[in-house]
Amino acid sequence: MFERFTRGARATVKGAVAHAERAGAGSVTEEHLLLALLEQEGGRAAFAVTALGLHDRRASLDAAFAEARRRGGLTRADTDALAGIGIDLGAIVSRVEVAHGEGALDADRRGRRWWSGHRPFTPGAKTVLENALRVALGRGDRFIGEEHLLLALTAKPGVVADVLAEHGATYTAVQRALYGSVADGGDGGDDAGQGHAQAG
Repeated sequence: MFERFTRGARATVKGAVAHAERAGAGSVTEEHLLLALLEQEGGRAAFAVTALGLHDRRASLDAAFAEARRRGGLTRADTDALAGIGIDLGAIVSRVEVAHGEGALDADRRGRRWWSGHRPFTPGAKTVLENALRVALGRGDRFIGEEHLLLALTAKPGVVADVLAEHGATYTAVQRALYGSVADGGDGGDDAGQGHAQAG
């Protein structure tokens, strides 16, 4: 599959590994893929990221990811669902951090491998890469570009998609920024790509 990646998509994957290394993370996550994607210039995805104002809100994105890591990787929907049954996740996180230190629930903190240069991709990050292929096929593209990675990140349920949606970058918004109005003809492939990506 990697041979179908464009130069920009390959740079994004390599950039994600570099982000994981700099963070001392034991594995490469969807968040690392997004952070690397935000650094790409000159491609279709970079245009969409700029059009959606994500570059201007980078500090807000970073803060949202830090808060999600603090919650142990739970999404806002998870937090709301727990609140609906009377569980105050914020209070639990605070108690855990008092006992075990700040960021104690950060899932990747426990898996750090300082002794190894090899950082595997998490199952979620692998799913994003696979879904990028599905999005590309759904659009009839013979390559996998950064734009397909961006769409796949918005389509995979989880923290990254939630944070992107909170910042106005839903699947539909990204699709419009990349390809124009979804009513512009040729949108059947987009919908097919989204359905495949979400099913993956």
